[in-house]
Amino acid sequence: MMATLSHLSLLFLLSFFTTAFNFAESQSFIGVNYGQVADNLPPPAATASLLKSTAIGKVRLYGADAAIIKALANTGIGIVVGAGNGDIPNLASDPNAATQWVNSNVLPYYPASNITLITVGNEVMTSMDQGLISQLLPAMRNVQNALNSVSLGGKVKVSTVHSMAVLTQSDPPSSGLFNPVFQDALKGLLQFQKDNGSPFAINPYPFFAYQSDSRPETLAFCLFQPNAGRVDSGNGIKYLNMFDAQVDAVRSALNSMGFKDVEIMVAETGWPYSGDSNEVGPSVENARAYNGNLIAHLRSLVGTPLMPGKSVDTYIFALYDEDLKPGPASERAFGLYKPDLTMTYDVGLSKTSQAQTPSTPSTTPSTSPSTPLPKPTATGWCVPKNGVSDALLQANLDYACSHGIDCGPIQPGGACFDPNTVSSHASYAMNLYYQTMGKNPWNCDFSQTAVLTSTNPSHNPCIYPGGST
Repeated sequence: MMATLSHLSLLFLLSFFTTAFNFAESQSFIGVNYGQVADNLPPPAATASLLKSTAIGKVRLYGADAAIIKALANTGIGIVVGAGNGDIPNLASDPNAATQWVNSNVLPYYPASNITLITVGNEVMTSMDQGLISQLLPAMRNVQNALNSVSLGGKVKVSTVHSMAVLTQSDPPSSGLFNPVFQDALKGLLQFQKDNGSPFAINPYPFFAYQSDSRPETLAFCLFQPNAGRVDSGNGIKYLNMFDAQVDAVRSALNSMGFKDVEIMVAETGWPYSGDSNEVGPSVENARAYNGNLIAHLRSLVGTPLMPGKSVDTYIFALYDEDLKPGPASERAFGLYKPDLTMTYDVGLSKTSQAQTPSTPSTTPSTSPSTPLPKPTATGWCVPKNGVSDALLQANLDYACSHGIDCGPIQPGGACFDPNTVSSHASYAMNLYYQTMGKNPWNCDFSQTAVLTSTNPSHNPCIYPGGST
């Protein structure tokens, strides 16, 4: 009745033990988008120094800015460079143009600058420009051939980036299907990517999903917060966050076309911290919760239900605000950092500090970033607050036990099974989640149903891991 999940595999447990250490090194699966539609960005060298102080392992550029590429030399940070949609016709029609592009934008900097991927075009398929769509694959082939000719084939990959709108069906995730309008073009692209080992790059945004369904339970689902979950009617899998559901919908769509071995890369995802008064969802609290919980999810190495045991390479949008972007105010409020290199809000990316991430959902826009709150001094154990309902505690229990912790001790016969109550089992699981995920204050939030305490809740024979630090 209480803890219904069994011991996780040794692989999951070993991956989670790594989170007991602080994240002092860059992590290859955590990337950031570095857009430049702005007139107030710091110098490239300052940005390179900032990135080296974080756990960000990769940067995606929308072009191939020489100053930025040079500034990232010898940092080890992976770099994605882009050929714009406007470059596609020339790259497609003239192999020499592709050779010149590689000779200008890759060869002078590689390998000191760790260029790993070239994206040819951005969301071309859903532009509905048939001429551009038909030229996309020839352009990618010519760029690949240019790389091959200078012995960089396999070292620098070639891909393109898609909007989630390439899917005509995504709910439930097991029914994921590409729009038939795009399927012929996608078959050619995917065969090219399979042959050359490049990732299928997609832009999932739970933020936009929430805007179209602004119920409180949807917000919790989108922000990786404890929630009742959503069961996939096709395979019975319970999803506890929108990110996994969206990525697995893409996995299902790829599988249905016979491309099970093409890997997925999340080229963009993020949440704005501010927006117009009529926009639903932008706020500092929600942005901190989404990005902070996403980073914790990636660090857990749990993966998604259809791709367990590893984290999809994910590029968070964005490094800085882009103050010249058109559209609603939220379009100009995705930056993790300000132009003066200070954090907009803390999601735990700094190598020298822990994150402070209260993740209370908010449905109203916030007009300005907040400063990080002081860290609590009691960091021993995470327990439920008094008066929290069994229904909420059960949701917390299910959430914690499905995120890579060993809930065996609260199974029948386990050291912490008695007392056999939702409250007792949830208390153990919530604390173990907090300890395993890095002991940051935001790991003991559970939508404000948990509290940190310096009083050891252990009781014979049940030992709660943790203690004051």
